[in-house]
Amino acid sequence: MTDKSDKANQVIAHANAVFTRLDDRKGPVRDAARRERQRLNSDLLNRFKRVSVVLLAISVITIGIGMATPIGMFGFLAAIGVAIAAAALLLATPSRARSIAGPAIDLPNGEMVQQFDSYLYRARCALPAPAQAQIDALSAELPALRQTLERVETLDPSAQDARRLMSLHLPSLIDRYMHVPAAYRNERDGEGKSADERLADSLAAGRAALSDISESLARADILALETQGRFIQSRYGSDAPQASVPDKDGTGATADS
Repeated sequence: MTDKSDKANQVIAHANAVFTRLDDRKGPVRDAARRERQRLNSDLLNRFKRVSVVLLAISVITIGIGMATPIGMFGFLAAIGVAIAAAALLLATPSRARSIAGPAIDLPNGEMVQQFDSYLYRARCALPAPAQAQIDALSAELPALRQTLERVETLDPSAQDARRLMSLHLPSLIDRYMHVPAAYRNERDGEGKSADERLADSLAAGRAALSDISESLARADILALETQGRFIQSRYGSDAPQASVPDKDGTGATADS
């Protein structure tokens, strides 16, 4: 009877794993993976650009030396060897480190959102399911946040709050969770919460804070649009006072007269 129960539990666990992988292929996880692929492709393109510049420089230097003094076959082969070594080194060296680390604190607003998005994508697999759900919800809001923050000055108070959350508070939270040994993550803290529950609740609070910041900045844009629209309507709309045009005898008349 025990063997049958164990087999049933194994089947259920396998089915849950399959369903989890299927869920990961759609929705926020799929979108986050697509954005990460775009970042990786951009990094690879930057590497090829660096290789092209270095190869061009080596070619120019080799031609210049050859015009000044014959380099011979060995010199030509040495130049080829240097070019191959430089290309291999540059292709193997990514433009940015791919380790699981939060974004640097000195990045521009838009770049910080991108790096934070990449950090969440790479850290997600090491987190429990409730925290992954919060990560997915947070990742889904980052494209809109990036679009808003890119147009905001770095020293804007709302931007500063968002930057602290993305570069300091949330990465530190996830790092501290990862430092907790797996055997102790079910232990209850002073408020009766496990490490998994504490992580999920804190991520939810961080997501809500970033969402509020994004909404506040968006509402400021909407208000600015409304103000500008009202001004244009009052100045140039059909109900606006018409400018007077002087008649030939010097008396004023409206433009419609």
